Amino acid sequence: MAAVKAPQRNRRSLSALAGALALTATSIGVWAATASTAEAAALPAPDHVVVVVMENHAYSQVIGSSSAPYLNSTLKAGGADLTQSYGLTHPSEPNYYMLFSGSNQGRTDDSCVSVGSINKPNLASELIAAGKTWASYNESLPSQGSTTCSSGDYAQKHNPWFGFSNVPTSTAKTFAQFPTDYTTLPKVSFVVPNLCSDMHDCSVSTGDTWIKNNLGAYATWAKTHNSILAVTFDEDNKLSGNRIPTLFYGQHVTPGSTSSTTYNHYNVLRTVEDLAGLSAHAGNAASAADITGIWN
Repeated sequence: MAAVKAPQRNRRSLSALAGALALTATSIGVWAATASTAEAAALPAPDHVVVVVMENHAYSQVIGSSSAPYLNSTLKAGGADLTQSYGLTHPSEPNYYMLFSGSNQGRTDDSCVSVGSINKPNLASELIAAGKTWASYNESLPSQGSTTCSSGDYAQKHNPWFGFSNVPTSTAKTFAQFPTDYTTLPKVSFVVPNLCSDMHDCSVSTGDTWIKNNLGAYATWAKTHNSILAVTFDEDNKLSGNRIPTLFYGQHVTPGSTSSTTYNHYNVLRTVEDLAGLSAHAGNAASAADITGIWN
C-alpha cells in the first residue's frame, strides 16, 4: 500500500512551528548573551570613592618606575592598572574640567576662572541633586571655601569646582580636613595635592611618598570597607601621546588586574558617576563607556 502523504497545510503548519521554536530559541540565546554581558559589566556600589589627581607625567614615567614604589608595589599590584588611559588635551586646567564635568567648559588655558561663572552639570551638582554627599580636599588651600587664585604651592587651576555656580564653595575643603574616620567621608571626593606633592614641581618620588603617607591608610581601609581609591593624572609630559597612569584600588577591584582598553577622563567620570549610583551623566560622560574588566 502506498504511504499516505500528510496534507500540504499540515506540512506548512509543522514548518511554521519549527521556525517559531527556532526563533524562540534564538531569542532566548540573544537574551542570555545580553544578560550575561550586562552582568559582567555591572559595577559595584561602594560606600565611598576617593579620586586623586596627580600632574604632568606619562605612564612610562610612573608605572614600572623605581621612584614610585607605593604606586607600583601596592596600588598597581593590589589593584587595577589601566594601561591605555589618556588625558584629553593640554594644558592642565581643561583636563580637570573634563574629568569633573565632561567638558572643558570653554577653558583652554590655565588662567584663574571667575568663581561661579559656569552653570552646567558636573559630578558634584549631580551628587547634590541626588541627595548624595560630595567634597574636595585641596592641599595648601588657605581655608575652606577660599576662592583665591594661588597661594604658595596651591593653584586654583587644579580645582574646577570653583568655576561652577551649582557647587557650594564650602564643599572645597583643605586637605587637613580629610577625615581620619573614613566612615565619615562623602560618597565621592576628589583629593588635589599641591604643586609639589602632585609631581608638577617636584619628583615622582615626592608624589609617590605623599600618596603613601596621606592616603595609604585609606587605601588599606578601603580594601575591607566597600570603598575605592582611584589615582589618575591630568596629562602627560607632552611627549607620550597623553598616555597617563590610572590606577583603581579597593575591595571590589581585582588585585593585579589590567585593562588595555583605551579610556580617557570621560570614561573615568562616567565610571565614578555610576559607582555612586547616579542616573545623570555630565557632558561627554553621557556617551562614554564605563571602565570594565577590573571588578571582582
